[in-house]
This record gives sequence, C-alpha cells and structure tokens, in this order.
Amino acid sequence: MNDYIGRAEQVILHTYNKYQIVLERGKGVNLYDVNGKEYLDFASGIGVYALGYCNEAYGHALKAQVDKLLHTSNLFYNIPIVEAGEKLIEASEMDKVFFTNSGTEAIEGAIKAARKYAYLKDGAVDHEIIAMNHSFHGRSMGALSVTGNMSYQEPFKPLIGGVKFAQFNNLDSVKAEITPKTCAIILESIQGEGGIYPADQEFLHGVKSLCDENDILLILDEIQCGMGRTGKMFAWQNYNANPDIMTCAKALGGGVPVGAFLLNKKTAEASLVPGDHGTTYGGNPFVGAAVSQVLDIYKENKITEHVNEITPYLEQELDKFVEKYDFITERRGKGLMQGLVFSGKSAAEVVPKALENGLIIITAGNNVLRFLPPLIITKSDIDEMIGKLTLCLEKTVLERV
Repeated sequence: MNDYIGRAEQVILHTYNKYQIVLERGKGVNLYDVNGKEYLDFASGIGVYALGYCNEAYGHALKAQVDKLLHTSNLFYNIPIVEAGEKLIEASEMDKVFFTNSGTEAIEGAIKAARKYAYLKDGAVDHEIIAMNHSFHGRSMGALSVTGNMSYQEPFKPLIGGVKFAQFNNLDSVKAEITPKTCAIILESIQGEGGIYPADQEFLHGVKSLCDENDILLILDEIQCGMGRTGKMFAWQNYNANPDIMTCAKALGGGVPVGAFLLNKKTAEASLVPGDHGTTYGGNPFVGAAVSQVLDIYKENKITEHVNEITPYLEQELDKFVEKYDFITERRGKGLMQGLVFSGKSAAEVVPKALENGLIIITAGNNVLRFLPPLIITKSDIDEMIGKLTLCLEKTVLERV
C-alpha cells in the first residue's frame, strides 16, 4: 500500500489530498484495497457507481463494444450513441442531447447554448447569467465562473464575465439580480458540494416562472442529484419544473467518463449550430454502449422504485443520530442523497475513522457528512453502515470528554 502511494506522489500532480488507501477492486456495494481489506461504500465514487461495482450486464455490454469499435470522431454516426440518445431523451423529457466527456464540459456547453440563444435574439454580447452562492458546477474556467465559492475562484481570476450570484432558496434575491441582459439562471436542483440543500418547491417554481416571463433560460445542474438518486430519474421531476437546459454526468456512464447537456425544443432550435461546439471523444461508441446499458438496467431493475422504497429507512436511521448526538444538528437531503450537519466539530474528522472501520463516506464542505451510496443498497447495507458509523461517532464523543 505505502509503496503504491509513494510512487503515485512521485508522478501524479498533487491536486487532491487523497485518503491513504489504494483501492484495487469492487463488487456490489463493497470495495477492496490492495491488502484485501473490505470497505462498505457509501460514496459510490462521488455518486458515479449508482449500480454498484461489477454489474454483470454492464460489464458484458462494455466488453462486447470493445471488440467492435471504440472511437469514430463526430464526423460520423455510430449506433450505440444513437440508442443512448434515444433512451436519455425519453428518461429526461428533453428534446436534444449533446454528449460530453465530463460534468464540467456539460456545464460549459450549457453556458454556450444559453449565450448563443440570447445572441440570436438581439445580437448583443454582454448577456448575464445568474448563479447561486455555495453552488458547485465544475473546475474548468466557465464552470468555475458560475460556481458560487470564492475560495475556488480567487486564484484563477479573471474568469468569464457577466455572472452574478443570488441566494439559493431565496426568490427575492434572484429577482433583484435580473436585468434586461439576463440570459440564463443556473442552479443545482439539490446543492451537493455546498452542503446537501434541496431546492424548495416554491423557490424552484418561482425561478421557473421568472424565466418564462422574461424569456430567460433555466439551466438545471443534475450532475450529482440526477440519474435516479432522488427517486425520480432527474431531481427536477420531483418539482415539475422543466428546465430549458439540463446537465448530467456521474452515474450516467456507470463508471465510464461521460456527461451530457440536454435542451428543450425551444432552445435547441435557436442556439447551437454546426461549428459552434464540438468534442473529439464525446459521444463515442464505447460511452454510448455504457449509457445505453445503464439506462436499460435502470428500467429493467426498477432502480427509481427501489430508491423510493429504501429511502424512508435510511432517513429514519440517520435521524436517530440527530436525536442522539448534540454535535449533529440536522439531517437534510432527498432520496439517497443525504447529509448530516455537524456543529462544533468537523464532519471531516469522521472520515478517516470510518475508513479504519471499513466504511467509505465523504463530506460536503467541512460540516456535512455526505451519504451517496449505490442506488442498489439494501436495509442490511444500511444497518451495517449505521453500525460502523456509530463506532466512529462514539470515538468522537470520547475524544470530547
């Protein structure tokens, strides 16, 4: 283990403070390090492995595609991405899709589509986008520009201009930022990195109404909260607040790097045209096969139905921590995207203790313990997680005495 870590530090740019384990394989909801230690995974690769590890049907689909064709470039059509596109359009209730290589690329495309839509209306090049404080949309320059966290932005300024920030779940603050130059409002249906904050029904409907009234495009970031995690294929479907542009990634590929931005008919017909946007790898046959198989598994295994069935039990068990420990003040979230809010103690301190006990769990910010398990978890998996986490929290209590 230490040998691999040392070698990695010699060659890999240190942009992450990694946990000191080397993972080698996975099966179902468990991961195993190079020493053979088993970990119950309640992070799913930050929401990527929604179907768990080594899903047999998924593996067969990818292996079959490897033997056929991996790449063509977007100068040609390919069968897997056509099938993936059809299935994703049906699941998302959108009209057109552009496949990218990551979530941050999906955000970049969404920003470009919104600005092109506004440009075609009036020919102006000074349009503005309203984003939310405490949001997270990615690390590339455009995505970073609409990420409402100054500590992420400061070293990389100047970013793209024309971005203003409002308060999430505060409709008046959004109204205050709207001007005739506003072309889009971007927000996460559930803020993830910002602390697991679901949008209020009234807020999201209010933003949707503002957009409709002013011909402003609503961009919903479903990269972390989408793909069944809330009991609907996409979190906005819980609110019936259809976006004009939607982004997704993470669980979309089941482990293969792929993202997408999707547009409704109005936006698709009056924004990007040939020459406006492109990608060499995006939408290749390999990722197309992955996305297509992922969406088939969701439907065949009734994944969203399972999320709705198992969620109340997870919420019930997490609520017991709020009742028991004075340094845990709240549980918030939706579906299998949950957070425990810590006060007076850092949630990050729990993570290494959890690893020692064979539990993988992550934080959202410094004070929220985040739960993003594979969507296939069972009650017994939750019980196991609760047992392991209880040991960690009891250690935390003893350290305070």
